[in-house]
Amino acid sequence: MTPPLLVLDLGRGPYREVLELQRTLARRRIAGEISDDLLLLVEHDPVVTLGRSTRAASLPLPPHELARRGVDVVEVERGGDVTWHGPGQLVGYPIFDLTRHQPDLHWYLRRLEAALIAALERLDVPAERNPGLTGVWTRGRKIASLGIHVKQWVTLHGFALNVTSELTGFELIVPCGLQGVVMTSVARERGGRDDPAELWTRARSVVVEALGAAFAREPVSGALEPDGTVASPA
Repeated sequence: MTPPLLVLDLGRGPYREVLELQRTLARRRIAGEISDDLLLLVEHDPVVTLGRSTRAASLPLPPHELARRGVDVVEVERGGDVTWHGPGQLVGYPIFDLTRHQPDLHWYLRRLEAALIAALERLDVPAERNPGLTGVWTRGRKIASLGIHVKQWVTLHGFALNVTSELTGFELIVPCGLQGVVMTSVARERGGRDDPAELWTRARSVVVEALGAAFAREPVSGALEPDGTVASPA
């Protein structure tokens, strides 16, 4: 029987709250209190996150100016440089125990990229890797960013796929520290012809299916109980 992947849809929420939830669930996964892989899906309020490799030049505006514009700034433990999260972006946080897959960070990143590429192909958006860079690209533009952290082979953080994002938030930063990078979205690459809500639902579905296939897991809907336990269908 294929092991399950419990998918928790968190809706839209503040970055800091979801960050603490990730850390809590990862600690419980390490302790053996959660036995299955998890995937948290969320759409964040506007936020700029600073990874371990963030350079000063990647953040042209100081945090207080970003705050004045309604954008939070959070330093986190993930790898990579600066990125932006906001409405219209599908953010996924896999909490996987890599000892049950392959304890190799490069393998894990490449599998995440492969899953997103497969999902985008199902959305009729040609996608590929950019040699030497992490993330997913289409027609020379970046459509998905990745940044991870691993503790005792349990993963945190993950990927951000621009689905219906307005993209103006990326103008506040140097995305991923790459000068001249052009960010794009599924909606833009499809010519803006889709109903945003329908496109979001479809993108969420194909991403979950592609991740399940990439990591040999069967996606099932999970639920976060008030006491912090993770429930799955009987």
